[in-house]
Amino acid sequence: MLPTMLRLPVELLPQPDETTCGPTCLHAIYRYWGEDALLEDVIFRTHKMVHGGTFAVFLACDALRRGYQATIYSYNLTVFDPTWFVPGVDIAERLRMQREAKSDARLHQVTAGYLEFLSLGGRLRLTDLSRPLIRGLLRRNLPILTGLSSTYLYRSAREYGPDDVPDDVRGLPAGHFVLIAGYSRKDSTVLVADPYGRHPYGPSHQYWINIDRVLGAVLLGIVTHDANLLVIHPPRKVYREHPRRR
Repeated sequence: MLPTMLRLPVELLPQPDETTCGPTCLHAIYRYWGEDALLEDVIFRTHKMVHGGTFAVFLACDALRRGYQATIYSYNLTVFDPTWFVPGVDIAERLRMQREAKSDARLHQVTAGYLEFLSLGGRLRLTDLSRPLIRGLLRRNLPILTGLSSTYLYRSAREYGPDDVPDDVRGLPAGHFVLIAGYSRKDSTVLVADPYGRHPYGPSHQYWINIDRVLGAVLLGIVTHDANLLVIHPPRKVYREHPRRR
């Protein structure tokens, strides 16, 4: 019988500034798997965009370089064409061809990340984003790192200018990284571990929220160039023997 409620023992520190939510979540994943990592070291290693922040693929590359396995479930159609996810298609080659055909600077940056990700043994998946997918990963004791739309998740005003002030007219949607660390089938909620200190759901860095709100926020992460789930775990033999598995 499937459990009606599950909560993974994820310990998340507050993000030090407005742009370090990604490495802060990655640091929590490392600690979950028993690595005594320092947050400042993870932040230092993480690839940063020109205007701050990062992409999930760069977090995944850091994990792969440290010997972890990483799988990205991507819903970002600005980077990946759905027809690439069939047998016989060389996704790395299609990414290179797309880079030659398009001039978008962000696309070029993230393409470099995905090419490294694939060369390091990272796995890409195109799977319907659904409640069963989320619960299935969590039942395997795998916390989920996700790049999503904080504007949709928080129902907050869009942000404007270098200081990201709320501005419902001039503002643009904001992206964010959080962890999904549990679920309640009875309440149709998931447990979000959020490194941002000023989220609207109370003083804690963990809160329960409707799963459909989170699924919508993940898909709308495409607006800020993410929209994905990232699952990181040690090599399978180590993962099977890990004491967190029930």
